[in-house]
Amino acid sequence: MKRFILALAATTSMAAFQPASAQSTDLGKAISVDYDNKLEALFLDFHRNPELSYKETRTAAIMAKEWRAAGFEVTEKVGGTGVVAVMKNGDGPTLMLRADMDGLPLVEDSGLDYMSTVTQVSIDGQEKPVMHACGHDVHITSLIGTGRQLAGMKDQWSGTLILIAQPAEERIGGAKLMMDDGLYSRFPKPDYAMAFHVSSGVPTGKIAVDSGIASSSSDSVDIVVHGVGAHGASPHRGKDPIVMGAQIIMNLQTLVSREIAPLKPGVVTVGSFHSGFKHNIISDKAEMQLTVRSDDENTRKKLLAGIKRIAENVGRMNGLPEDKLPEVKVSHESTPANYNDAPLTSRIKALFGERFGGDVFHEEPREGMGAEDFAYFVAPNTDVPGVYFSVGGTPQADFDREKNGGAQVPSHHSPFFKVAPRESVTLGTEAMTAAALDLLAPKTR
Repeated sequence: MKRFILALAATTSMAAFQPASAQSTDLGKAISVDYDNKLEALFLDFHRNPELSYKETRTAAIMAKEWRAAGFEVTEKVGGTGVVAVMKNGDGPTLMLRADMDGLPLVEDSGLDYMSTVTQVSIDGQEKPVMHACGHDVHITSLIGTGRQLAGMKDQWSGTLILIAQPAEERIGGAKLMMDDGLYSRFPKPDYAMAFHVSSGVPTGKIAVDSGIASSSSDSVDIVVHGVGAHGASPHRGKDPIVMGAQIIMNLQTLVSREIAPLKPGVVTVGSFHSGFKHNIISDKAEMQLTVRSDDENTRKKLLAGIKRIAENVGRMNGLPEDKLPEVKVSHESTPANYNDAPLTSRIKALFGERFGGDVFHEEPREGMGAEDFAYFVAPNTDVPGVYFSVGGTPQADFDREKNGGAQVPSHHSPFFKVAPRESVTLGTEAMTAAALDLLAPKTR
């Protein structure tokens, strides 16, 4: 605790900060020292004080302060609470590095001595517990570290470096807000964009990166089923929205299994279904909430169109008039699939292999269809190639214990979620710094 207080109070001036050379050992040592002197205190503070999506004002202020102290030109309130830091260092390409900064509405139960106990009023007006249950505290701490390293190594790179702290990734809305607020017109448009995510499912010291699909698209869909209320003992006098809702849910299961090609992944999950208030009353309305995932736009469009078709036709099948058919609304909280650019990924992967050794790579197939709104920054219409990679967050010993019947490694979005901060922050910082030095390497004459 004493070290935490002293480190948090330490000056943010770059005068006492000793930059590293590009050599692997020198850079790794410099980042380790910076973690002890500066970054650890920041991480602990971020973890203890998480903020919900669109409400990250305290976090954004810290990001802005730290980047200004490192010599960046900083703009706040981009797309809400977003922060953009720019450092121009001669001629050369423009590289954008991104970190997301929001937490989740969970009561932390990790058992850590620096657990979050805070609550916050969310954008829907409800007071909720808040926890960094997805590792965004690692991401923002690391990007401060990366900015500090590169600001002290300006003799080793040339071009423009942009760092962004993005809000509301958990609600997949912050990236689009920043883009809509002129991220690529008010600031230099990047030639490359990169981000990483700490993963509790990857051992510390390991990196996962591959070209092609990095994360799936995600769409939140709301369905309102209108009915005609009646006494539960006289169902013939009403139109039961629960029965219609159940029919919709069961028919939705055929979308992926019977309408999407077997080698095209897709998910339609009904996460919420609510209707009625009493045993013997047939309600006049049922409400459902869905999440829809895919890996390509054609599948995405087909799934969304199929949901609307099925819902409306179930209403027709049950004799509802056209003005009472189920309503299908696609939320603005959505993101396209995120693809890693093949040539850029090949270059970055070769760099990581050379720097950290070939055994640094964690090679496992995707098991789920998680989404990530970094996709907006590197969408095809932007012409910005991007790489999104993962850094290990759980010590191998924890996986070994789980395999031998011990405690299960907590997943992301769990109240028990935790990662090893030093290993995660330092590897993420070194990987991002090394990538920047490579992509912004001065041209030889």
